[in-house]
Amino acid sequence: MPAAIVARTAAAFTVQVEIHYASSMLDFEEAIQQGLNEAGVLATTEALRRFDADGSPIQVGDTRLTSKGKLVKEYQTPYGVAPVERHVYQSSRGGRTYCPLDREARIVVSSTPKFAKMVSHKYAEFGSARVIKDLAENHGRTVARCFVQDVTDAVATVALAKQEDWEYALPELPETPPTITIGMDGTCLLMCEGGWRETMVGTIGFYDAEGDRQHTIYLAATPEYGKATFLDRMGREIERVKAAYPQARYVGLADGAKGNWDFLGRHTEAQVIDFWHAAEYLGDAAGVLFARSPDAKRAWLESCCHRLKHEPGASRRLIKDLRRMAAEKGVSPDHEDLAATITYFTNQSKAGRMDYPPLVASNVPIGSGVTEAACKVLVKQRLCGSGMKWKEPGAAAVLSLRCLTYTTERWGQFWARIDRCGFPVAA
Repeated sequence: MPAAIVARTAAAFTVQVEIHYASSMLDFEEAIQQGLNEAGVLATTEALRRFDADGSPIQVGDTRLTSKGKLVKEYQTPYGVAPVERHVYQSSRGGRTYCPLDREARIVVSSTPKFAKMVSHKYAEFGSARVIKDLAENHGRTVARCFVQDVTDAVATVALAKQEDWEYALPELPETPPTITIGMDGTCLLMCEGGWRETMVGTIGFYDAEGDRQHTIYLAATPEYGKATFLDRMGREIERVKAAYPQARYVGLADGAKGNWDFLGRHTEAQVIDFWHAAEYLGDAAGVLFARSPDAKRAWLESCCHRLKHEPGASRRLIKDLRRMAAEKGVSPDHEDLAATITYFTNQSKAGRMDYPPLVASNVPIGSGVTEAACKVLVKQRLCGSGMKWKEPGAAAVLSLRCLTYTTERWGQFWARIDRCGFPVAA
């Protein structure tokens, strides 16, 4: 017996579904899911009808619209396809039609909002082929690839259009963060036009007094010359955070790319070169100075890293040590790895970006690992699969969704805004 509505009141309705026993638990669970999906379609159909107009003439702006009668539309839901007869309106002069149900129920293309939220979240994680397989295997839903693409494009269009206008609330943190870090980095993305190009990623990290990260805001932008769009978005996000936490200490964290520091210098009171990048340079120099003594190399490198973290002025003394040791060991100071390390330490130390000891003592982060991880998570894991090439709109769509889904609470806030103002209005 198929699922059926067996009772209705003014406030609710009751759905009855029959589940047949099965010989194995797995078959039993499959039967349960099928039955619940049937009940879900029936309940969704009932719910959708409540958002329809009654057929009376309506006014949209300055235009009077009248109903052309009820026409059937198939709505995609988390449970299956729900065919619904609903009023379609048009003006006496013809032109575009208008469907009150689609507007009031927040329909996205042909999908209910819950299903559009599911599909676009899955597409943010993996490609359309995997989305289709996941829906079939785990939800008992069969959909076309064009449906996945159309719904995701529609959702991403709103995310991109509203990223400047919609302000997302920060989560309630256990304590006011004494330190907030601003991180920037770039990673390469293969574009259909222009080949491999740099995609910018930014993070805003909130840290407690012990140096533990409480929250992270993720941002990313498709490749662009000059990075103006990304920097504008990053700047607006920083200003919103500063308005919420004006007493926090703002620290800029990045690698040695010169372009990052101009921006970070305007928005943070202290700028710090990523400690692990500095350690890598020391490792390269150690490989030259202790080429034939791995144990000595390891001991020297550990000592240098400890000094760099805990001894004030260690970076400047390490420069002198590198030159002295090169002379003692007969190594040319122009050796590529040694010269690069000395130049790196000279430039960053002079700029005041290697003053690690007071930061370590105050539990302030000195590594940009959060931002580097964001490059992998936001960009590499999703957009750099085997054979992948992207056009700008497609890459922008995926990045916008991933920034929302990976920043705690933003995905829910995004859909709450759509639920309040309506999907067509937002789009």
